[in-house]
Amino acid sequence: MGRDCHKVNRLFAQECLNAHNKYRALHQAPPLTLNPKLNALATNWAQHLLALNRMEHRQNSGYGENIYMAMGGMMSAADAVASWYNEINQYHWGSPSFSMGTGHFTQVVWKNSTELGVGFAKRGNVIYVVCNYNPPGNYNNMFRENVLPKTR
Repeated sequence: MGRDCHKVNRLFAQECLNAHNKYRALHQAPPLTLNPKLNALATNWAQHLLALNRMEHRQNSGYGENIYMAMGGMMSAADAVASWYNEINQYHWGSPSFSMGTGHFTQVVWKNSTELGVGFAKRGNVIYVVCNYNPPGNYNNMFRENVLPKTR
């Protein structure tokens, strides 16, 4: 992998981190920091998904994980994070819990997560984005204290 590719990966990871932290601030969650080990793990999985052309979660990694796939046009890291965050519209604040339709959103703003790993793989007009979170979120009976309502 050339220097230009590493630079693109760093810029993409930073953009993804910034997008996460913008949304987290709205929910009183502390900012995440990038973890190089998690970046490598996420990149490896994104490359694996691209090779298989399939969306699936890595099993038993010990980390939280969000996956995004897009085809055609320009796609930014902020687009991926926005798609996950926009699940907020389906979240049931009156009975906070896990749902397949909101699990990406809740992981993005999960208060106890502190580290982020960002990976992407692109071929032609197809891109896969994988984010890993440490510690992972979406634990049953912990939503009320970890997924806080918007404050602004």
